[in-house]
Amino acid sequence: MDIDYELLGLRLSNIRKQQKLTQEKLAEKTNLANNYISNIENGRSIPSLETLIKLCEALEITPNDLLVGTATTSPSYMVSDLDNILKICTPEEKKLIEGIIRLIISQRRQ
Repeated sequence: MDIDYELLGLRLSNIRKQQKLTQEKLAEKTNLANNYISNIENGRSIPSLETLIKLCEALEITPNDLLVGTATTSPSYMVSDLDNILKICTPEEKKLIEGIIRLIISQRRQ
């Protein structure tokens, strides 16, 4: 199974920012290095299960919040992330995104 660690890191970063935490504060709460948190958020480091649990406990979230939909072979891959992006788009932006997706799909079928 291939995990999109960049997506996992982006989710971690977004949740941390929503909670108004700096990487330094999260590092303090988890007893992890600030650099390591940065590397996870940027998809450069693959966190262990133990590290994921520390991060989830510090942020008071479940592992599902970080992991569900990150397997690139899963039908739910990126669905919630794309849904969140679409929620903040204007109708015109949504129409443009739909057109791009349809173009990609039609080219793939050729």
